[in-house]
Amino acid sequence: MTIAPQQFGKVGVLYGGRSAEREVSLMSGAGVHEALRSAGVDAHLFDTGRQTFAELEQAGFDRVFIALHGRYGEDGTIQGALELLGIPYTGSGAAASALAMDKVMTKRVWLHHDLPTPAFEVLGGDTELRLVPDRLGLPLMIKPPHEGSTVGITKVRGYSDMKEAYALAARFDAEVLAEQFITGRELTVALLGSGRAARALPVIEIVAPDGNYDYEHKYFSDDTQYFCPADLPADLAREVQRLSVAAYRALGCEGWGRVDLMLDKQGRPWLIEMNTSPGMTSHSLVPKAAQAAGMSYPELCVSILSEAACKVRAPARNA
Repeated sequence: MTIAPQQFGKVGVLYGGRSAEREVSLMSGAGVHEALRSAGVDAHLFDTGRQTFAELEQAGFDRVFIALHGRYGEDGTIQGALELLGIPYTGSGAAASALAMDKVMTKRVWLHHDLPTPAFEVLGGDTELRLVPDRLGLPLMIKPPHEGSTVGITKVRGYSDMKEAYALAARFDAEVLAEQFITGRELTVALLGSGRAARALPVIEIVAPDGNYDYEHKYFSDDTQYFCPADLPADLAREVQRLSVAAYRALGCEGWGRVDLMLDKQGRPWLIEMNTSPGMTSHSLVPKAAQAAGMSYPELCVSILSEAACKVRAPARNA
C-alpha cells in the first residue's frame, strides 16, 4: 500500500550526533531532508549532537528518519530513546542496532549461523601483539569494533606495524579487533525490508586507488570507482545477494541496511560488517544501488520512511 506524503505527518530527520562520523551524518541528513521535502513530506532537520531529548519530545514528530552514523546513532542508544518516547523510527531496533554496531558480536552471530566471515581475534592491553600475525597471517586488519567509516582502521603489512595499529584503534575502543585480510574484490550490498520481505539491491563493486578505501576515498574523493551492478556471473551475484540477506536476517535487522563483503580470488564471498544506518551522501552506496534498481533518491528515502516503526510492542492481553 502506497502512503501519501502528507500521511507521514511531521517528520524529523535526525542527523549530526556526537560520533566520529558526525561530518558524514550532517551530509547524509541534509540529503535525506532535501529528498523528503522534494517528495512533499513535511520534514525537519534535528541535530542530536546539539539539541536535547527534551527538545526531541517537544518537537512533535510523528516519525523520524535516522540519518545518524556511529555511536549514539547507529548503536541502539537513540533507538532505545525513541522507543521510550513512542516515536516510530527508520531502520533496525535497539537490539539489532547494538549487535550490528559491534563487529566482534556480529561475527560471532554469523559464525553461529554458519555464514562465512574472516578469522579474527579480540586484542587487549595484555595481548602479545607480535604473535597475532603468526595466527592470522599477513597482511591483517586492525579495527576498533564499535566504529564505522574506516575510522581507526589499519592494514598491517608487517610485524613492526602491530603496535602503532593497535594504539590507533585503542583510541576509539577498549578492545580491538584483529581480522584476517581477504585479498580480492570489495563488494557491498544494500538491503531493504524486514524478515521474509527483506531483499537485496544490485551488488556494487568498489575499486579504490591502490585498494585503499579509506575515509577520504569513501566520502570526498572522486578517484574511487563504483560498478553497479558489479561485473559478476549471474549465479555468483545471486549467491552474494542471498548471503547478504541471510546475514541481515541473522542479526535481526529491519527497514534497511548495507553489508560489506570481500570476494576472494577463488570467488568465495566473505562477510565483513553490517551497517544499519548507511551513508546517504552524494558518494554513498545505497542510493547508487537503488538507482540501479530503478529507484530515485527521493523514492528510496520515502520507501525507507514508510517502514518507520517502534519495535517494542506491548504483549497482547488475553480477554
